[in-house]
Amino acid sequence: MTDDAIPGGSISDIAALGIDWGTTSFRAYRLGRDGTVLETRRADAGIRAIDDGDFDGAFEQLVGDWLDASPDVPVVLSGMIGSRQGWLEAPYLACPAAVADLAAAMLPLDLARGRRAFLAPGLSTRSAEGVPDVMRGEEVQILGAVDRLGVGRATLCLPGTHSKWARVDAGRVVGFSTHMTGEAFEALRRHTILGTTIEHAAWDDAAFLSGVDRSGDPGGLLHHLFGVRAAGLFGELDPARSGAFLSGLVIGHELRAAAGARAGDLDDGPVILIGESGLVRLYGQALDRLGVASREGPPDAAARGLHRLARQVSEGGNR
Repeated sequence: MTDDAIPGGSISDIAALGIDWGTTSFRAYRLGRDGTVLETRRADAGIRAIDDGDFDGAFEQLVGDWLDASPDVPVVLSGMIGSRQGWLEAPYLACPAAVADLAAAMLPLDLARGRRAFLAPGLSTRSAEGVPDVMRGEEVQILGAVDRLGVGRATLCLPGTHSKWARVDAGRVVGFSTHMTGEAFEALRRHTILGTTIEHAAWDDAAFLSGVDRSGDPGGLLHHLFGVRAAGLFGELDPARSGAFLSGLVIGHELRAAAGARAGDLDDGPVILIGESGLVRLYGQALDRLGVASREGPPDAAARGLHRLARQVSEGGNR
């Protein structure tokens, strides 16, 4: 567990505690009255790491001292901790949804110590074909980023294991789509025949962009994937370049599907990328290759969103 304190902050400045508790990681923020992050605490203590399901006990270990030091500030949690596999299931809220809607739907959570916290709900939507889609945790990042950037309308991409593409209009998440890009890439390179053609520690930017280019050719993803194997057999794609090429291929297919769906939404401006810096860089390169403008979103998007929810709690926006 690591702490990062912000110089100049003090206990008396803390107005809220915000927790982003995901599947594999735990991040906690001490937040100032204006949303400034005064201190961050990180731990490899995602919900999968809580083997006995004692989330209350784990929470005490992770931030019990923070709770003691700030007994009267609101505590809000987002992410997979509110899922069916988490502490308490917070039902999904249907789009469109703004911060006030999320705050009103937060689920009260009574801690063993006698204190109350609040769990943010995830969001749900349906495609034009009626297929459901869900997110949990990303909605707080999205609304936090929009608040930080001061934009009312935008397209945002959150790359990762399950990449999210969301549309925001008038400060509300109006819809989104999920793409299993990161998980599919890992499965393909670790558990298929393609793995035998990859030198996993190697990377090549030019090969990555070649994969992005290949994603625009006829034949579809499944045909393109076997082409990675065949190109290796003919000496046209060596192991040091294959992993980057495969990454560009699957990301390229995602971007052509998701960015293509917004081709007419020019008023949205550049795609806002939120996430781990390495992935944001890759997605920015790939979008540029496709002629789609993008920009990096604020690094404190999750904390900003949690602060907005906490402020709603303080102002009575939750029952």
